[in-house]
Amino acid sequence: MTQPTLFALEQHDEFIGRHIGPCAAETTEMLAAIGAESIEQLIDQTVPAAIRLPADLPLPAPKREHEALADLKAIASKNVIARSCIGMGYYDTLTPKVILRNVMENPGWYTAYTPYQAEIAQGRLEALMNFQQMVVDLTGLEIANASLLDEATAAAEAMTMARRASKSKSNRFLVDANCFPQTIDVVKTRAGYFGFELVIDTVDAQKDGEFFGALLQYPGDNGNVRDLTDLIAGLKAKGATVAVATDLMALVLLKSPGAMGADIALGSSQRFGIPMGFGGPHAAFFATREANVRSMPGRIIGISKDARGKTAYRMTLQTREQHIRREKANSNICTSQVLLANMAGMYAVYHGPQGLKTIALRIHRLTGILVEGLKKAGVEVLTAGFFDTVQIKTDKTVAGYNLRPVASGVQGISFDETTTAADVATLLQALTGQAADIAALDAIAAANSPLAKTPGLLRTDAVLTHPVFNTHHTEHEMLRYLKSLQNKDLALDHSMISLGSCTMKLNATSEMIPVTWPEFGGIHPFAPAEQTTGYLEMIASLTDWLKTVTGFDAICMQPNSGAQGEYAGLVAIARYHASRGEAHRNVCLIPKSAHGTNPATAQMCNMKVVVVDCDDNGNVDVADLKAKAEAHANDLACLMLTYPSTHGVFEEAVMDICAIIHQYGGQVYMDGANLNAQVGLTSPGFIGADVSHMNLHKTFAIPHGGGGPGMGPIGLKAHLAPFMADHAVTPTGTADRVNKGQGAVSAAPFGSASILNISWMYLNMLGGKGVKKATQFAILNANYVATKLKAHYPVLYVGSQGRVAHECILDIRPIKAATGIAEIDIAKRLMDYGFHAPTVSFPVAGTIMVEPTESESKAELDRFIAAMISIRKEIARIEAGELPADNNPLKNAPHSQADVIEGEWNRPYSREEAVFPLAWVKANKFWPSVNRIDDVYGDRNLNCACPPMDAYAD
Repeated sequence: MTQPTLFALEQHDEFIGRHIGPCAAETTEMLAAIGAESIEQLIDQTVPAAIRLPADLPLPAPKREHEALADLKAIASKNVIARSCIGMGYYDTLTPKVILRNVMENPGWYTAYTPYQAEIAQGRLEALMNFQQMVVDLTGLEIANASLLDEATAAAEAMTMARRASKSKSNRFLVDANCFPQTIDVVKTRAGYFGFELVIDTVDAQKDGEFFGALLQYPGDNGNVRDLTDLIAGLKAKGATVAVATDLMALVLLKSPGAMGADIALGSSQRFGIPMGFGGPHAAFFATREANVRSMPGRIIGISKDARGKTAYRMTLQTREQHIRREKANSNICTSQVLLANMAGMYAVYHGPQGLKTIALRIHRLTGILVEGLKKAGVEVLTAGFFDTVQIKTDKTVAGYNLRPVASGVQGISFDETTTAADVATLLQALTGQAADIAALDAIAAANSPLAKTPGLLRTDAVLTHPVFNTHHTEHEMLRYLKSLQNKDLALDHSMISLGSCTMKLNATSEMIPVTWPEFGGIHPFAPAEQTTGYLEMIASLTDWLKTVTGFDAICMQPNSGAQGEYAGLVAIARYHASRGEAHRNVCLIPKSAHGTNPATAQMCNMKVVVVDCDDNGNVDVADLKAKAEAHANDLACLMLTYPSTHGVFEEAVMDICAIIHQYGGQVYMDGANLNAQVGLTSPGFIGADVSHMNLHKTFAIPHGGGGPGMGPIGLKAHLAPFMADHAVTPTGTADRVNKGQGAVSAAPFGSASILNISWMYLNMLGGKGVKKATQFAILNANYVATKLKAHYPVLYVGSQGRVAHECILDIRPIKAATGIAEIDIAKRLMDYGFHAPTVSFPVAGTIMVEPTESESKAELDRFIAAMISIRKEIARIEAGELPADNNPLKNAPHSQADVIEGEWNRPYSREEAVFPLAWVKANKFWPSVNRIDDVYGDRNLNCACPPMDAYAD
C-alpha cells in the first residue's frame, strides 16, 4: 500500500473541501454534462485570456479550522477589555443569552436573505415589525423604517430627506455643535457633495436663522438633556425640517422627539443588547411623520393580506426602489441591518416596558450617585441636566476604566446597563481620593434627579403597550417565540438560495464563532489604540490579503455596506479630480445593465448620470461608450462598471473599456458585486479599475442576516489612496497616513469591525489555493445549472464560447407571452418545492437570474434543477390547455397547510401536486406560513405598526 505523506495526513487544506460543494466524482460528472474536459478548460472558455492573472495569488497556505481559530484567538487576546465610560453613542450592554444563542448565533436567522419573497420570510418580517413598533413608541413619531446602517449615516439621510420635505428656499442646514463628532464628520462629507451650506453651531445662537433643516442631539454630546420643544417650533416656523438624533434607552424615560414637535428622529439601537464590536454592526433607527413616508430612506415593513385574507407582512413602498427610480431614488442604501434590528427588537420584547424602565432608571440613578459624590468632594461637574453622561473637570485616570478625553482637563463619563454600584465606588475613589458611601449618595441622587426636577421632561405616555412586548418575559416563552418565527423563514440551513448577484454561499460556523468572543465584542470604537492592538493586527492582515486578492494598493475598511462602498469610491474619485483642479468633472457613465444603486450613488456625489447602451449580447456597447466618453471628455468623472457584467458574462473588451475612460481623463469604478467570479483568476486592479468596493457579505462569507449586516470596503490604486475616508475621532492609520484629514463616510473608523473576522477566517482557512478553487467552482456550478436548464428556459446571455460566469439569466418572457405565467409565478411556485427564488426581473425584466455559488453540492443543484424542470412541465400543461391559465399550481402558489386541510378541494390539480410536487419534497417539506401576498393592497392600505392580536387569529 502506498503510504500518504505526513503533509497529506495533516490536512491543512481540509476546509477547502468543507466549503466547496462538489466532490471529485461529482466534479467529473458535472464537467461531462457541460462538455468540458477539465475545470481548467472551462475557465479558459469562460474568462478572457487577456485578463487572467499570470500567477497564483501569493496568499498564505490554507489552515484547518481549529488552527485558524487558534491563530485568531491569539490575536484577539492582544485586545484589552476595559470598563468603557466613553459613551458617544456606543455603550456596553448585556445581550440576553436566549437572544444571543437563538438569533445572533443561529444560522436560521443569520443565513436568511433580504425578505423580497415575503411568503417565506414571515418570521423575520414580524420581528422587524416589532422593531418598527418599538421605535415608533419610543420616538413618538408615526412611522419607522426597518433600520439604517449607523447613527451618523442616518443623520446624513435625515439631512437629504429634510431637503426633500422642506419648502424652505434656504440652502443651509444647521447642525447642533452638541451632536456627536463622528456624526458631524459624516454629515460634513455628505453635505459637501450635495452642495448644502452646513452651519455647525449651538442651536441657541442660530435659532433665528433660515435653514431648510436642522439636526439636534438629545441628550447632547456633553450629556445635557433639555426640552427642545421651543427650539424646534422656532426652526419649523421658518420652514426647517427638524431631525433629532436621540437614544432609545433615554427615551424610555424622556419626553419623546415627536412630542417636542420633531419631524424626524434617529439614532442607534446598539445599546438594546448589541455588543459594541469596535463600531458595529449596529442597527440605526429612523422615524418620521406619516406625511413624509414617501420621502423616507430605507426599507419599511408593512401589513397586507394573503390570498386567503390572512394577515401577512411584506416590505412596502420602498421595496427595491433603487432599481426602479435609479438616480431619483431617495437613497442608495440597499442593505439595512436586519439581524441587529431583530436583536434590538427582541431585547425590547424580552425585557418589556417595565424591564426597560428599570434598566434606564438604574443607569440614571448610578449617574446621579456619581454626580453627587463628585460634587461632595469638590470636583466640578459641567453637565447640569443628564441621563447617563456627564463631563467633569479632571485630568485623572482610573485604572481599568476608559473615560472620554474631551479637552485639556475635561473628561466625560457615560454609564450603561453593565455599570454597577461597585464601579461607581471605584470611580469616586480614584477621582476624589475618598471612599464613597453609596447608600447615602443614593438617597441624595434619588431626590435630586435633574430629569424629575425639570417640568415636562419626563414622558407621561405609555410605551410598548402591544401584547408582544408584554408576553415573552420568561426564557421558555421567549425561546418558543423565537423558534415560532424561525419556523416561518427559509434560510440556508434548509436549502440553497440561488439569488443572482447576491452570492448566498456557505457562512461556515468556524468563521462565525469569533464574532461573539468578548475580545472582539467588548471593545469601544474609540478605545485607546494601545487597547485595540489585536483588532488593528487582524484588520491589517485582512487588508493585506484583500490588496493581494484585488490588485489594489490601498484598502479603506470604513464603508459598512456595498452602497456605502460605492459612495466612498465615488467620493475618492471626486476628491482626486478636485485635487487636480478639475472639480468640474461630474459626468458618470453607467451601463444600462448596472445595479440601481450605481446611479443612486452617483447623484449622491452630485454627478450627472449618462447611460451607456448594451449590445444584443448583454455587453457594454463599446462604440456608444467611446462616443459618450468623447462627448463628455472635459467633464468625465468616471465609469461605474460591474464585472463580470450584471448579465452574467465576462466581457472581453473590459480592458479596452477601462482604457477609453482613462484616455478621456476619467476613473474606472468597478462594482464588486460579482467579485466571486474573479478571485484568484483575475482582479479589478489587474483589469484596469482605479477603485472597487468588495461586498464582504457576498464574496467573503459574511452572512446576509436576513437583509444585513454588510461590509463594503473599497480597494484603491495608489493615486486615489490619499482621498479615502479618514475619521475625525479615531484615525484610520498612523500619523503619516496618506488620507489624513479626509472626511468620514460611516460612524466608526473601521465600519462594522466585529464582522471583519469572518472574512479573516474565510481567507485564512481557504488560502490562495482555496479561494481560486472557490471561484472555479462558482463558475462550474453556474455553467452546470445553465446547461441543464437551457433546453427548458432560454439562457439569455453567454460569452463568446457559450459559457456563463458565476450566474446565468433565464428568459421567462417567451413563456409569459404564450401562457401568462410570469417570472414571479415561478418564484412563488419554487416555494412549494422548498426553494427560495432566484433574483426576479433583474437586471432584465421578465427574467430570473440564478447564482448557485461554489458551496452547493451536485445533489442540491440537481434538486433545484429538477424543481425548475418540473415547473416547466406544469407550464407545458397550461400551454396544452390541460390546466386553466388562471387556476393552476403556479398562479395559486405558494400553497400553505391551510390549502390542503381546510374546506373542499376544487382545483384542477391534486393536493399532492400542490404541496408535494416531487417525491423528495415530502422528506424535508418547508411550509410557507401564508399564501401569496397582495402587494397592491399593502401599498394602498399602509400599516407599518404591529397589528392587534386578533389579527393573528385569522
